[in-house]
Amino acid sequence: MILYSYPMAPNPRRVRIFLAEKGIEVPIQDVDITTGENRQPDFMKKNPVGSIPVLELDDGTCISESVAICRYFEALHPEPPLFGTTPEEIAHIDMWLRRVELNVMSTVGQVWIHGSPLTAGLFDQITAAADFGRERAAMGFKLLDDQLADNEFIAGDTYTIADAVAHSTMDFATGLVAMTYDDSLVNLKRWHDMVCARPSAQA
Repeated sequence: MILYSYPMAPNPRRVRIFLAEKGIEVPIQDVDITTGENRQPDFMKKNPVGSIPVLELDDGTCISESVAICRYFEALHPEPPLFGTTPEEIAHIDMWLRRVELNVMSTVGQVWIHGSPLTAGLFDQITAAADFGRERAAMGFKLLDDQLADNEFIAGDTYTIADAVAHSTMDFATGLVAMTYDDSLVNLKRWHDMVCARPSAQA
């Protein structure tokens, strides 16, 4: 088994954070997306989309998409449960996972593509798209802040996959994308500081 990853990318990092929270060690091989290594024919055979992360099993089976990889490991190692155990918990965690991905990760990604100087040579950037992404991301940050006013973690009082995904997303936003969230979002800051202090943050 081997996990194809890249240190700076947020989607592979959410898997590494998840694995660290689980206490699972998996051999990791970095794939340099900046040089297009993930678009080479050999890698495209593992994942025709060309994205990372990709988990290659011992029999050659390849699983792509970060949450799918995390679900695979959750099934193999159900403790501690990061996707929930009861039907209600599972649905509630999935709900917040989707909210993080749709309202924060996708909007931050839009700013990354259309508004970052680091991607200016890679895409035909549209300023209006970057502005819209910032506006929508601010709404996503506020959504999380409101949820965290009455909850220690994103989906409740225990750490879940929603926190791993939100953590990698917020670090991506405030780091590579150079986006900051409003100082008034004290609940989001409290949570972000807390997850950054967890050992899994080093993954």
